[in-house]
Amino acid sequence: MPHKPTAAFALSPGAASALLTPQAVAAFAEVCALTPRPLHEFGSPEALEVLRTTEVLITGWGCPPLDAAVLAAAPLLKSVVHTAGSVRELMTDAAWERGIEITSAAAANALPVAEYTVAMILLSGKRALERARDYRTSRTTPDWALVPHSVGNYRRTVGILSASLIGRRVIELLRPYDLRILLYDPFVTADEARALGAEPAGLDELFTLSDTVSVHTPLLAETRGLVSRELIDALRPDAVLINTARGPVVDQDALTEAALAGRVRAVLDVTDPEPLPPEHPLWDCPGVLITPHLAGSQGNEWARLTDLAVEELRRWAAGDGFAHSVRRERLAFLA
Repeated sequence: MPHKPTAAFALSPGAASALLTPQAVAAFAEVCALTPRPLHEFGSPEALEVLRTTEVLITGWGCPPLDAAVLAAAPLLKSVVHTAGSVRELMTDAAWERGIEITSAAAANALPVAEYTVAMILLSGKRALERARDYRTSRTTPDWALVPHSVGNYRRTVGILSASLIGRRVIELLRPYDLRILLYDPFVTADEARALGAEPAGLDELFTLSDTVSVHTPLLAETRGLVSRELIDALRPDAVLINTARGPVVDQDALTEAALAGRVRAVLDVTDPEPLPPEHPLWDCPGVLITPHLAGSQGNEWARLTDLAVEELRRWAAGDGFAHSVRRERLAFLA
């Protein structure tokens, strides 16, 4: 029987309440010797006592960074199983240099974001939200013969900005539809783009040719403001910009001007800041849908994150390593 590593949960009280259902805790307990009470901080005598014998930390949203002081208090710590996506705020230089192995649930969290994106691509293609609003106002059956040919999803062009985990999943989920898929990602070759099911495109080309552009690039120093005023101005009239990545990737002032002028539409699950100030004009812009950062895992979807984390811990305890290991050298390409 494989060795059952000693493990402890480390995440915020809110994350613990959402993720650590009795079923999830029981599943973790099958593969590790588990400290039942989650750690919410690392400085108390109780936390330090737990850290002293912990080999694996099962972390989540709100876990404090694994800095040098934490690592000194956890001499047996070998790995981290992260039940959320990004590990940027969690793993410090000291943790990487110590050789701590880490896996994340980013792959599991990519699916609901991709599902949300596909739903919004299809709904915006049908102009469902705007037409529902008009129908609620008029309360009369519209003349279908007067619906313009720009409405619908047949042979529309969808541009995917970045072949991230989520971007790749969106392309995969769009395959059954009669859509033309373009992809811009400077780290993906033309052959790789075609293998994914997309046509390679330049950044300018993506914006000038697409009916819908969906943003999936991580927020890095190089990508802040990547969706610039020039690119927004290059969008086709009535094109849709969907952003489920991070607000600062998009020039929000330029997008606001274009949306208020009726030149483009937008679906924004993220903004800069979050939430927008109450008086921000995007709230009441007819062509803009703003949702409260809900595309990622929520509700029963949290179970998918813990299921992946349990399986990763099972693999690691058996000596097979993580299937979704996060490498330090890949951080420049990850959210």
